[in-house]
Amino acid sequence: MKNFGTLLKELRLNRKLTIEQLADSLNSKFGSKISKSSISRWENGEADPKLEFVRLLADFFQVPGQYFLGEDAENRFDSQKTVTIAAHIDEDVTEEEMEDIKKYIEFIKSQRG
Repeated sequence: MKNFGTLLKELRLNRKLTIEQLADSLNSKFGSKISKSSISRWENGEADPKLEFVRLLADFFQVPGQYFLGEDAENRFDSQKTVTIAAHIDEDVTEEEMEDIKKYIEFIKSQRG
């Protein structure tokens, strides 16, 4: 099963981009501050990007955000990871909003069958 890093690398190589070119393109298009070392760490599975960066990557490569979840998405989101995702949506998310986000993620997972 393909993981986030493998999927990202495939998209990057399909566009014939180096890691440095991808970082430069993302930063100029979105005003982000993504380093080439961050992209390398994501591709090598050494780190996971924040949700905001997954959104930028999905927009840049014109794929749905779910694309990066890969085939093993259901197995990758336990409750702690759900909290982590919710925390990265916005730093000033209230506890109530975080609970709503967690419930929504669980709902989406339950709809997969």
